[in-house]
Amino acid sequence: MTQDELKQAVAEAAADHVARHLPEGGMLGVGTGSTANLFIDALAPIKSRLGGAVASSEATRLRLERQGIPVLDLNAVDRLPIYVDGADEIDPGMNMIKGGGGALTREKIVAAVSDTFICIADASKLVPVLGRFPLPVEVIPMAVRQVSRALAALGGTPRVREGFVTDNGNLIIDVHGLAIADPVGLETAINQIVGVVTNGLFAIRGADILLLGTPEGVRIRVRE
Repeated sequence: MTQDELKQAVAEAAADHVARHLPEGGMLGVGTGSTANLFIDALAPIKSRLGGAVASSEATRLRLERQGIPVLDLNAVDRLPIYVDGADEIDPGMNMIKGGGGALTREKIVAAVSDTFICIADASKLVPVLGRFPLPVEVIPMAVRQVSRALAALGGTPRVREGFVTDNGNLIIDVHGLAIADPVGLETAINQIVGVVTNGLFAIRGADILLLGTPEGVRIRVRE
């Protein structure tokens, strides 16, 4: 199977999970990226069961609206039963690197109010140790140089993502060359750097369920 076929398989598996576990009229959190886009499209047959969705980016909001799924502001919702999103990397402990699409801050906010976080990914995203994929860090523009120096002191090679501005009006620094043995500790340390909005480590709030697309079919992993 191609990578696109694996992504399609996990997107459909996630839509099936939503159909079986989301209460009628329930609200759904939806992430950002290529696999999340396929998930949105796979929701079409069950969209009448949804009370609406909360989007983690403007791109996701537009795609949901094109499918006829109502999109609500997160401030109108207390809790979300399910949040579905992809990952750039995920380790066996269900810690993730996210933010390749630049929506990490809104993704982290939506994840924080969700009861169950379902990660959908193809097998290439499962790694023994996080860090092969550069770690995105969202930064207030005036703090880019200061934050870059602090990130370099942590052992990474920071590079500002050229020509990109987040939905929040900020910049992204991608940190290369990390081997992240302590995801929770590094997530906490980076978030304490003045000028950082948040970083793309999802370890303090990792995934609860992983739907992993493999050539042998979709495998399910549950956080222990």
